[in-house]
Amino acid sequence: MSYTFRITGKKKIKLKSFDPEYDAGLTREEADAKTAALCKEMMELQELLYAASDHSVLIVLQGRDTSGKDGTIRVVTGPLNSLACNVASFKVPTANELAHDFLWRVHQQTPGRGQMTIFNRSHYEDVLVVRVHNLAPKKVWKARYDHINNFEQLLVDSNTIVLKFYLHISKEEQEARLLEREQDATKAWKLSAGDWKEREYWDDYTAAYEDAINECSTKDAPWHIVPANKKWFRNLAVAETIVDALKPYKKAWLKKLDAMGAEEKALIEEFRREKQTTK
Repeated sequence: MSYTFRITGKKKIKLKSFDPEYDAGLTREEADAKTAALCKEMMELQELLYAASDHSVLIVLQGRDTSGKDGTIRVVTGPLNSLACNVASFKVPTANELAHDFLWRVHQQTPGRGQMTIFNRSHYEDVLVVRVHNLAPKKVWKARYDHINNFEQLLVDSNTIVLKFYLHISKEEQEARLLEREQDATKAWKLSAGDWKEREYWDDYTAAYEDAINECSTKDAPWHIVPANKKWFRNLAVAETIVDALKPYKKAWLKKLDAMGAEEKALIEEFRREKQTTK
């Protein structure tokens, strides 16, 4: 079964229809065991992805403050081989980035073949925070939905597997996590008055996220809504979705690698024969 809610754009959604507390009836122990097994399988699939170098993987993580983007990266993709996996974070654009189109800085961070890249926030900020805080006219940010769809389709057509996750938490859970940070010295560096200020725009962000998900969910690049109030279930849901997305390519990757191995073995044998004849 799928632990995320896959959105393809065929039907408009409202976030209130999805329970952020959902856990599929699992206990934390059950979920953690499943997550560990999936992460092991993911490591094996990543090795094949890297070796075959026919595809790349782009994982987009979006969510409100404290929704768990960093935690997801640490638990789910942390065990992966860093040689072929990296994280790109998108902060406030620099003056140079603002001098270009909004996708310019994003396209530079997309993964090459054999690589996996996780976007910690992404190009969607340009239809979220930009919209909520009126940083661009409506006609500008509204046109970006089509630009994003075309951009993501270009990536898909170039053999990039695009996985987009919205980490869905409740307003009550966010408040609890923000208060917890104030009590935990190890998380003091995460404290930000801005997080509390952004809560004042909760409904505006809800509308912005709903439109982004509805307008930019396609067959090849759907959104996945992840119930994220329970961190352990969030991790399981994301890990399962990544593995399920990669497994269909496993057979083709192995076939290519077998052919590559046979070719190299033939070259090695030829080298040995030539070496024998020169003795």
